[in-house]
Parts: sequence; structure tokens; C-alpha cells
Amino acid sequence: MEQRVSVITLAVRDLEKSRQFYESIGWKAGFSSDKIVFFELNGCVLGLYDRQAFVEETGLSGAPGGVALAWNGRTRDEVNAALKMAEQAGAQILQQASETFWGGYSGYFADPDGHGWEVAHNPGWPIDPSGNVHMKD
Repeated sequence: MEQRVSVITLAVRDLEKSRQFYESIGWKAGFSSDKIVFFELNGCVLGLYDRQAFVEETGLSGAPGGVALAWNGRTRDEVNAALKMAEQAGAQILQQASETFWGGYSGYFADPDGHGWEVAHNPGWPIDPSGNVHMKD
């Protein structure tokens, strides 16, 4: 198995509300139906799946545990702007951005379904023009 992730799927209570949230932070849906919405990212896809349809297809009905998605910015200013945009779109700010123990800068928000997102700047992980993160050796 190659070391990569192709799709991340989030089960959501209100598909239209979740779609509107992600579109409010500037994302564009690549495909949508009455059960799922896909956003093409840099190298993978984020899916928002109606919770009931998700449970019926996967059999996974428990609450998600200990998972946070992450968006990395090129600068601290990008982190602050992204958190502000998420909050204006309806996110709950879980933690304002601040200095981290690992030498970066990061904060957290929850989307309308409570999925946690870290918004971070890691000076050791440069981001190429396509938005791909690269870990320095």
C-alpha cells in the first residue's frame, strides 16, 4: 500500500449547512448529490457525507474519536486570517492561534458538526505553490 491518503470523509448532520460552511471559507465543491459533497484538495479529496447514509454504508455509528484535520499556512498571518474566516463562516474557535512547543504557530476550530481542524504554520514544513506540505529532512 502506498503511503498516502486519497479521501477523507466526514459524516455530517446537515449536508447543506456543512457544504455552505466549507464554501464560505472559500472551497468549491467538485461533485455533489443529495447524500454527499466532494471537495478536491491538493492530492486528496474531502467528502461530506450525510450522517445516516454514512452509517448505512459503513456501519460506523459511534462518535469520532481523537481526530483533528489540519490546514497549514505559509505564514502566521495566513493562520490568523484562516481562523478569522472560519469563525465568520460559523466555526467555533476552540483555541486561538499561539506559539507552540514545537516551534510553530497554531490554533483550532470546530466545523458545524464538531470536526476539529488545526490551522498551523510550521516553519520546518515548507508549502509549495500547489499547497502541498513537504517535511524537511
